[in-house]
Amino acid sequence: MAGPCPTQAQQVALIKLPELQKRLSRNTDTTYVINFWATWCAPCVKELPYFEQVNTTYAKQKVKVLLVSMDYASQLDKKVKPFVLKRGLKSEVVLLNETDPNSWMDKVDGKWSGALPFTLIINNRKQKRMAYEQEFTQPELTAALQQFLK
Repeated sequence: MAGPCPTQAQQVALIKLPELQKRLSRNTDTTYVINFWATWCAPCVKELPYFEQVNTTYAKQKVKVLLVSMDYASQLDKKVKPFVLKRGLKSEVVLLNETDPNSWMDKVDGKWSGALPFTLIINNRKQKRMAYEQEFTQPELTAALQQFLK
């Protein structure tokens, strides 16, 4: 029987900050929705389905959702991968393998205090970038994204 196996666990890559920065600075007309979250952050977990909805709703447009886990790298196999599988996350998930947030947070965004959840919406071709240090509702996230798609 051919075809993809729906029970296959999504890959969760460990990445370092330079790789993330490279991805965030690509000069494309794709709008990136980057959500920084953690398995232990209740508001983060609560809003994940809204990001999944964006991923599904805008699948045919140039919109890409990237979920960046802030869990410890040592938790990748024990916590993060099982969490992603259990929740059935379809968006790309990476784990940022950096230990000292104070050394890199301002490289992601100067306004970020370190609180989670934190979301960036970026479109480099349009030179638009917004940072949100808040928990989103579905309507808020949709409205924020719409500002980029006009």
